[in-house]
Amino acid sequence: MYAPRVFVSMTGVLIAFAVSAYFMTDSFYTAFIQTLICAVILQAGYFLGVLYLVHREKKFREEAASPDAVSSKTSRESSRRDTMRADAAPNVPASDT
Repeated sequence: MYAPRVFVSMTGVLIAFAVSAYFMTDSFYTAFIQTLICAVILQAGYFLGVLYLVHREKKFREEAASPDAVSSKTSRESSRRDTMRADAAPNVPASDT
């Protein structure tokens, strides 16, 4: 999850929600309160998504650190986590194949 993109998307959703809530209720106050509730729900969902990603990364690192991890890796696991160093990535040609 790329945070700036998420925040811009959340802002766009909240604006659309606020406009539609205003037209449905004809009350600025009600639309404002409903938009605040929507913002809290969206933020909670984003927080839970980040927690899930952190938990998944921790699980991958713990599996990699175990002593028998090298011998127990399957081809599915190795395809999910490559062994390319971070500084080698700029030297890889980009292609849409």
